[in-house]
Amino acid sequence: MKSRSKELLDRAISATVAAIEIYNKPNFPYREETFAVLAINGWELLFKAKWLADHGNKVGSLYVMEEREKLDGTKSKKFKVKITRSGNPFTHSLDFIAKKLVNDKDFDESGWANLQALLEIRDSSIHFYNRSSIFSHRLQEIGAASLKNFAAATKAWFGRDLAKFDFSLLPMAFVALADQEAIVLNHEEKRFLSFIDTLESKPQKADSPYSVTVNIDIKFTRSKAKEALGVQVTNNPDAPEVRLTEQQIRDTYPWGYDRLTAECRARYKDFKMTNKYHALRMKLQGEKRFGAMRFLDPGNSKSAKKPFFNPNIMAELDKHYVKK
Repeated sequence: MKSRSKELLDRAISATVAAIEIYNKPNFPYREETFAVLAINGWELLFKAKWLADHGNKVGSLYVMEEREKLDGTKSKKFKVKITRSGNPFTHSLDFIAKKLVNDKDFDESGWANLQALLEIRDSSIHFYNRSSIFSHRLQEIGAASLKNFAAATKAWFGRDLAKFDFSLLPMAFVALADQEAIVLNHEEKRFLSFIDTLESKPQKADSPYSVTVNIDIKFTRSKAKEALGVQVTNNPDAPEVRLTEQQIRDTYPWGYDRLTAECRARYKDFKMTNKYHALRMKLQGEKRFGAMRFLDPGNSKSAKKPFFNPNIMAELDKHYVKK
């Protein structure tokens, strides 16, 4: 027979897989709201599984206690189990257990910040409704991070590897590309986005497996052949050589020095154009993942050169500066 904690763990995984399956359906108009509800359900069950595992699988450790009331209406020093409308024991909330685990260093603060963002979407979905398409885009960033965090917590707490469930499906699932029209937000939506921005601005550990949100940048291109191979930049001299057009290089490295510096000023609160920055920039621009030197007169090796950068360079700079 499975322990209570293992049984809750299985149910937590089932709820999260259901959230992914619903979100990935090609035509499901309530996908974001349903995902948020099921994903939060999965997290609460996971937290309760962890709580039981840490408390000897004693189900009573999950019960909320409240003061008894004497016949004269005054509070007693004795406590009783708080009950629901049906008379069943009232269990600790996700918030309560999450904060306890954060305080005990068993759960990362970035993971808790991500959950607060997902809870806000869940609450607005259950208690009212979301009108703006901005919720769809922000939920995908928040939801993708939540799945990554869920897999990390499950592995850390129970040694369960969730690779077979292919949690990476969510970020690529039938993405509704943003319209070019300006989005007019109401007061509730502005407060929601401000709340998410506040959560994202909190310091995050560079080596933490948990994230508040993840950036999703998807570009669709037409392949000329079904057998076209995917490629990646490598320093391996034995790898097949692939030559890119000037436009393809420009698309890969769209930022110049001024743009990179401006992005750093906007992103980091401790950024200054010191020798530290210039040394980091020079080092990273030498790596093909992050930078490339382009001749201002292509084809003329004697012409002036200018460095260009891939936006992925920011992930490396994050390790050296504090985000706003």
